[in-house]
Amino acid sequence: KPSPEADRYTLVRRLYLDLIGLPPTPEEAEAFVNDKSADAYEKLIDRLLASPHYGERWARRWLDLARYADTNGYEKDRPRSIWPYRDWVINALNADMPFDQFTIEQLAGDLLPHATEDQKIATGFHRNTMLNEEGGIDPLEYRFYAVVDRVAVTGTTWLGLTLGCAQCHTHKFDPIPQREYYQFMAFLNNADEPVLTVHRPEITRQRQEIEKKIADLTAALPKHIDNFENKYRQWQEHEAARTVRWTVLRPVRAQANLPHLTVLDDNSVFVSGDQSKSDTYDLFFHTDLRGTTALRLEVLPDERLPAGGPGRVYYEGPFGDFFLSEFRVTADGQKWPVAKATHSFAAGKATADKAIDGDPQTGWSIQGGQGRAHSAVFTFATPLGEAKELHVQMLFERYYSAGLGRFRISATTDTRPAVARDMPAELEQALLLPEEKRTPEQKQRLLQQFLMTTPELAKERAEIERLRQQMPAYPTTLILVERPPENPRPTFVHNRGEFLQPTERVGPNVFSVLPPLPKDAPRNRLGLARWLVSPDNPLTGRVTMNRQWAAFFGRGIVPTLQDFGYQGEPPSHPELLDWLAVELVKQGWSMKKMHKLIVMSATYRQASRLRPELLAKDPHNALLARGPRVRLEAELLRDAVLRYSGLLSEKIGGPSVFPPQPPGVTTEGAYGQLQWKVSEGPDRYRRGLYTFSKRTAPFAMFATFDAPSGEVCVARREVSNTPLQALTLLNDPAFTEAAQAVGRMMAARQGTIAERVDYLFRRCLTRPPSPEEQAQLVKFFEAQKRRCERKELDAAQIAGPGSGDVNERAAWTALARVLFNLDEAIVKD
Repeated sequence: KPSPEADRYTLVRRLYLDLIGLPPTPEEAEAFVNDKSADAYEKLIDRLLASPHYGERWARRWLDLARYADTNGYEKDRPRSIWPYRDWVINALNADMPFDQFTIEQLAGDLLPHATEDQKIATGFHRNTMLNEEGGIDPLEYRFYAVVDRVAVTGTTWLGLTLGCAQCHTHKFDPIPQREYYQFMAFLNNADEPVLTVHRPEITRQRQEIEKKIADLTAALPKHIDNFENKYRQWQEHEAARTVRWTVLRPVRAQANLPHLTVLDDNSVFVSGDQSKSDTYDLFFHTDLRGTTALRLEVLPDERLPAGGPGRVYYEGPFGDFFLSEFRVTADGQKWPVAKATHSFAAGKATADKAIDGDPQTGWSIQGGQGRAHSAVFTFATPLGEAKELHVQMLFERYYSAGLGRFRISATTDTRPAVARDMPAELEQALLLPEEKRTPEQKQRLLQQFLMTTPELAKERAEIERLRQQMPAYPTTLILVERPPENPRPTFVHNRGEFLQPTERVGPNVFSVLPPLPKDAPRNRLGLARWLVSPDNPLTGRVTMNRQWAAFFGRGIVPTLQDFGYQGEPPSHPELLDWLAVELVKQGWSMKKMHKLIVMSATYRQASRLRPELLAKDPHNALLARGPRVRLEAELLRDAVLRYSGLLSEKIGGPSVFPPQPPGVTTEGAYGQLQWKVSEGPDRYRRGLYTFSKRTAPFAMFATFDAPSGEVCVARREVSNTPLQALTLLNDPAFTEAAQAVGRMMAARQGTIAERVDYLFRRCLTRPPSPEEQAQLVKFFEAQKRRCERKELDAAQIAGPGSGDVNERAAWTALARVLFNLDEAIVKD
């Protein structure tokens, strides 16, 4: 027998918590309760679905599946920048992006025609894998295990299958052969993992404002030099006299042991693909130059590289650096010795001459100069003569992968000493042109070079440098990019799932137990994503709607949200689940429409009171004879208390924040001892969704209330009940500060004690208190105030900072702590 409909206070609180993850204010609750129109309930639903907080609430559930975190995991667990992906999820959900498109963009956004920046950011879903930077590891091995994780996560999220069981052998329970597991892996295995610079409009505006100020100051610099024209001319003549003429060489062939080398239109070489701890680049040139005396290696920044390059270091070492161990030259098959090497920039003792000393353990590095162009010049012992084929070999050997990401090679036949200079190569060559043949851009850049280097303007340049220091950097995020057709990554069946035991090579395909991939579908992640959300796929709709149902009712129609296979539990209402899956497709994969459908139902609107007969027959509410009653998730619990206190910041998006937590959580027992610098101002009280997530040391309060660490995909959170949870509600800094904020709020509020108790009760529990509850709370308040006045309690310590009667504030603070700890305050009833 169904339960009666819940009262309006319960319904309004239930809707707010379910749809936006925040409790209603007393004013919002009363507005609904007093709205007697026939469509009052539906109007409230529509308003909440349109709220920007809807995306925040539902993003948190999706990020559990995406195993989102702000650090790399494993031993070193260094911070990473991937919060733009989290913001993409929020925005997509707020915009009610159809779930099929939501799926396609996250699995294959980079493969869509004319992919936008947002669609590329979406591929961060599968960049949430952990990254092992432990000394001595093989990055290729852990890249393999990252793809293993991607297969498992895809199976859990869209198919409800435990695909990981087939990594080492054919699945013991479900019809998933091991070979088909690796065929499925092939879809996800053919992607590179670059860093994307995110051009946020607000940062672009800030940069343009600063750049204009710099341009104005730079334009005024010539006024500060006496006899400017003459000195500028002398500088050009001096610089031209020491400049040798370089000829850029275009490789006729560029290859490497593992990385993929691509020759670009400007004759530079861009490096992509896999890398190892010992990479060798081989470049071959055909040249008509006679008497080549030196080669110049320009190392060039590129926003596709970590930290802008010019290196590819990402695992373990300094992002964007490289380590050139050896630079070797062969002319017409004969080794040609390099006698001298100079550099424009080097990191300490890692100078360019170390790349010609014959010792692979030493080399050239530009650590500290990432994101800028540098050069090294290698001078031969004797000129090359009439060599027709030039072979340059570069060795990058380190205890971590340290190859170059973009570079260009030039040659000179000048007999004057050639040295590397801290001047862009194109400007060096512009100096050798007659002034009338220089382009306007070359003239402007040469002038800039003079103004930025002449000692006479050191004082005036200080203000320009100060402005440059204020220039905000664009954020970056981790994405996937499909490898080019000419450089696919092969996928093999691995014996016992071991990385070191590849056997048969396989191509991408789906499982034979499910509908086949269409014949015209591309055999890549885009084809896979479209197959997953095809109306013919029997699992995606059911798995997706089962999770949505569980979010509202605390239990799925299939209780094992992550497992629809033989080891999972059978559905309690199979026809209902079928209907919901079909309806999802009919409604254009709109999650907001499906959420409205669920919360409009009589089943959802039932009272949650557990009657004795229900406890006996259906203790877990599988038959849905009553409404849902579940404890708030960790983040929502903290959000609710901050909302009760008026401290909650409703700012949406942006970098993760560092709210207060007990000292030592991130510094003890964790590599590198991440210093948890507590955020100030409103950022201290942002929603839990934005709290910095360190995998090896999760935020203490969230871990206590069963939030996942982000190490694995979680479809259903465990729910525990421990004494530590009660102690956290009493003593955690966030809850203490929230109670003190309530103390200040209530002490400043007008009205009798009973009236203020009534208001605070409604603020925390939504409903009005009964006369007995109100009387008991008034009595408690008065008792606490008397104890403070008699100095039995330290009122100043309890109340915290503030003005006014400290005893009264302390009593209200104590009352707030009581209300925060009521079961009714931390559950969705």
